[in-house]
Amino acid sequence: MKFACDFYKLYKTYPLLIKRIQHSKPTYFFRSFVSSATVKSLYDNNAVAELNQRGLVNALTSPEVQERVNSPATIYCGVDPTASSLHVGNLLTLIGLLHFYVRGHNLGGATGSIGDPSGRKTERQILEIDTITSNIKHLDVQIQKFFNNGIIYATKHGDIKKSSYKILNNNNWYENMSITDFLREIGRFARIGSMLTRESVKVRMENAQGISFTEFSYQLLQAYDYWYLYNHFNCRIQLGGSDQWGNIIAGIDLINRKNHIESQKEKAYGVTMPLLLTSAGEKFGKSAGNAVWLDENKTSAYDFYQDMPEKHYAQTQLANEVTELVHGEIGLKKAQLATRILFGSSLEDVQGYDLLEAFNGDARLTSSPKDNVMNICVDRVACNANVCKTRNETQKFIKNGGLYLNNQRVTDPFYKICEKDLIDGLVCVFRLGKSNYRLLKVL
Repeated sequence: MKFACDFYKLYKTYPLLIKRIQHSKPTYFFRSFVSSATVKSLYDNNAVAELNQRGLVNALTSPEVQERVNSPATIYCGVDPTASSLHVGNLLTLIGLLHFYVRGHNLGGATGSIGDPSGRKTERQILEIDTITSNIKHLDVQIQKFFNNGIIYATKHGDIKKSSYKILNNNNWYENMSITDFLREIGRFARIGSMLTRESVKVRMENAQGISFTEFSYQLLQAYDYWYLYNHFNCRIQLGGSDQWGNIIAGIDLINRKNHIESQKEKAYGVTMPLLLTSAGEKFGKSAGNAVWLDENKTSAYDFYQDMPEKHYAQTQLANEVTELVHGEIGLKKAQLATRILFGSSLEDVQGYDLLEAFNGDARLTSSPKDNVMNICVDRVACNANVCKTRNETQKFIKNGGLYLNNQRVTDPFYKICEKDLIDGLVCVFRLGKSNYRLLKVL
């Protein structure tokens, strides 16, 4: 699946590409972070101004937030653990967090059991607690890996000043809260009129299925998350996608009502970023079935790389930059190697060990004992390599000219594999059509 979407937004996060194309002095991916000292010593803009200049700010709850980030701040962005991995739809806000080098990043356990209705036409399925707990653990590891890769990536393009970040589970402040506590601490400050005007609610109310009270109340839980982080972690800014605007406003309203905020120094703010959309204007997401995962076990670095536009130099450079940011330098090298190997005109100069290294851990690489490969008909071997489900299916592809062995079209379904078909005696490459590859390692 190619990204037929508004990649201009993602492209804008990499000014390095633009500078290279213009053959002028290179700029840096990260130009601003939480610390104002870092901004003044290296760059002209603070984080919000920088994101805004790149077209990555959808809305600000107040223009004063640009002044607020001239001094160290704690920034929060919530993620629902409704899957075990984040996806490219989360990438813009993650990049935004890296611009701040976030101090607070919240993973919601309790909110995940309900689910955010923002941007959805139907209600989410409620997950089992064990599933949510497992997802949180996976996301914890993934986010730490992303920040580690981000730090390495940023350091390559300029000096940075590290801050700190925390990954929190909001179940810690909900698990002992009773329904009466909820009504007293949160419910009495909420106004139904305001809740009904939220875009996420209005869209669902107009739908024939409507919206359940469970999802309707989600905005109150996210609002309380912000209030809790505001009071216990000095969090003053919430970052989210444009679909989170209503939930962020609800949090600021709750903070203002409960804390009687008057001074500018104590104010809470919100920053929303554009959504990464498909050509049909829909969100990339788990439920939409079009997710390209950031977890290499769900979407390999090679597939991630191939999903990027590739027709022009700038698009290729974009694929390089984003893949390195998400999967690190090793992941990028594997993806580039696999691309060069598989999409080259010939495999004559390819080394077997390079193939195995490029696809190590990839589901397209299978193995089979040598006795099950040598002098065995190609249609049977192709089935063993998971190229096709049955020999009959394989024979149909061969008849129609759609099966290739080491980039050479197979014409005889009864052709028997021999030594010359093994690259360095280690592996052979099957292909269905133009780009459906399977590799078979011979043991």
